[in-house]
Amino acid sequence: MDLATIIGILAGFACIASAIVAGGSAGVFVNVPSVMIVIGGMLSATLIHFSIGQVLGIFSVVKKTLFCKLPDEQDLIQKMVNYAAINRRDGALALERQVDEAGDSFLVQGMQMVIDGQSEDAIGEHMDMEIRYLQQRHSTGKKVLEFMGASAPAFGMIGTLIGLVQMLGTLEDPSQIGVGMATALITTFYGAFVANLVFIPLAGKLGIRSKRETLLREMILEGLLGLVRGQSPTEVRERMHAFVSGRKREELKPNV
Repeated sequence: MDLATIIGILAGFACIASAIVAGGSAGVFVNVPSVMIVIGGMLSATLIHFSIGQVLGIFSVVKKTLFCKLPDEQDLIQKMVNYAAINRRDGALALERQVDEAGDSFLVQGMQMVIDGQSEDAIGEHMDMEIRYLQQRHSTGKKVLEFMGASAPAFGMIGTLIGLVQMLGTLEDPSQIGVGMATALITTFYGAFVANLVFIPLAGKLGIRSKRETLLREMILEGLLGLVRGQSPTEVRERMHAFVSGRKREELKPNV
């Protein structure tokens, strides 16, 4: 679970809610028509801009972003170094016993291709395609979240304009001007709130995760190609170390 995202969202809600309650007029921030304009308008515009499948797919993307932990780079390198040692000592077929423990579906798929004796070009082409489509799926999810983050404040402004028009229509009763102005402004608050605390940060988080997952898959691909070439554990380790910073590089040895 990505605790940073969960803590950030909860802390943001708590801080803003505390500030509202401390002001002594929390009830004025509850306005159902404003919620309908912001949330309903945002979802409607999103459905117009994207397909239903793309919009519904955002739930699985966000769920994966929050709850699926990516492997550590050093653990991944150690795993590939171990596989390289087994491959050099016992041959590719001996790797079949390691498939069930590989964990990552991308790694499992690649190892099965190595065990089946497929060529380096075939494995590279297929796994590259997998990486490209991963990037495309994440890019679509990021675009949906960014669009929602941009449209929520826009519909907040639309709600504010509606409220101002309604307020100006009742100027003969000065006692209603303050209430009308508060109702008009609350819609802008809703739009800015959900955009800047939920949708825009989640889009950024998805972009960061996508880059890291792409890096890990490229590391896996490099390790798999090393297995096909019959490289030693040391060669596999050094080639995979090219993907990580110098301070993260460790002198890993086969542990099999």
